[in-house]
Amino acid sequence: MAYEPSIRLPHAGLQVSRIGLAASFGVPPEGLEIAFDHGINYFYWGSVRRPGFAEGIRRLAPRHREQMVVVLQSYARWPAQLMRFAVDNGLRKLKLDYADVLLLGWFNRRPPQWILDEAMELREKGRVRALMMSGHQRTFFPEMAREEIFDAFMVRYNAVHRGAEREVFPRLPEGDAHPGIVAYTATRWGNLLDPRNAPDGERVPTASDCYRFCLANPAVDVVLCGPETVEHVHEACAALGKGPLDAEDLAWMRRVGDHIYERSRVKKLVD
Repeated sequence: MAYEPSIRLPHAGLQVSRIGLAASFGVPPEGLEIAFDHGINYFYWGSVRRPGFAEGIRRLAPRHREQMVVVLQSYARWPAQLMRFAVDNGLRKLKLDYADVLLLGWFNRRPPQWILDEAMELREKGRVRALMMSGHQRTFFPEMAREEIFDAFMVRYNAVHRGAEREVFPRLPEGDAHPGIVAYTATRWGNLLDPRNAPDGERVPTASDCYRFCLANPAVDVVLCGPETVEHVHEACAALGKGPLDAEDLAWMRRVGDHIYERSRVKKLVD
């Protein structure tokens, strides 16, 4: 299948760019405008809500709201009403009537039913259009997906941490029950970009290489990037235009990832 820079999430029915921007690292408002002009429409206002990111959304929304996909995150645990407050507060700051996706952050087991009920009520009332969940327990995602509550899952995946290739992607339901997948930590918190971590004789990956590595896996719908600067946004836009890595570059990225993983494992044993 030919690469397309956007894709329709199966459950949610949202047309999303294959690369999305996250708010945590301080990209200025014009970064979002540049990204949108280059086809990036997925904006994740997550755990660290930078004011410049919010301003970027506010600038775009009056003319382009229907083309944007805005994700709000909630870590609310108890009482469940905190989730409603987080959504209402986020929408007020962004000057939006609804969020396209509500992300329930960091659940490694089934969320309590009252949390799920609150989230589904927000979806039924139109305050959010789709539900997503993130977590670090990979084997739990396929189990939760079978309940068909969530429209998408946010999964850690990069050239170093590839466990999702075994424990998540092939175990998800197929057909109409198949959820969308958003990959995060594509650069492994910048470790893949550090020349000190590359094996001898291998070139050092760029952020663009890391995004394109994730896009090469057909199970991944969207890969997140966390830009600090406009230059970082341009790099993400370039990656979106180029699309997935070819087989040769995928093999190279896996060699680099294996080297970093082994070094990390040995360090843990030594420490």
